[in-house]
Amino acid sequence: MHPPHPSPAPPPPPRWMSRVLAAAGVYNLLWGASAVLLPDFWFRLGEMPLPNYPSLWQCIGMIVGVYGVGYLCAARDPLRHWPITLVGLLGKVFGPIGYLDAALKGALPWRAGWTIVTNDLIWWVPFALILLAARRVAKALP
Repeated sequence: MHPPHPSPAPPPPPRWMSRVLAAAGVYNLLWGASAVLLPDFWFRLGEMPLPNYPSLWQCIGMIVGVYGVGYLCAARDPLRHWPITLVGLLGKVFGPIGYLDAALKGALPWRAGWTIVTNDLIWWVPFALILLAARRVAKALP
């Protein structure tokens, strides 16, 4: 009886996956740093009232920056580190939902929504495609 042959390694993921995650990582680090170091910047740019508690905005910036570190780590092996992409996609879906709820209630001005495009919406499709590819690879494993 012959010993079982090891399963062949899955093919490496397409390069675009690593590039997307690296871009998301750099974007989040820069956006997060801007919120931490210049907490009034985005409010002034959007012609919105300045926050009463800028430290809370800075905390959000810190969280966004930490996501950036995660995306940079996931970029090294996107299909293996799919949970980081999943958590990121969840945030990028729930963030706009929260914004929409706040805007409908009048708690946030509609003009603040332009940030949703670059912070969230542009990442939905590539993150979802990475997760689908990771699922296909996991299903193909014995």
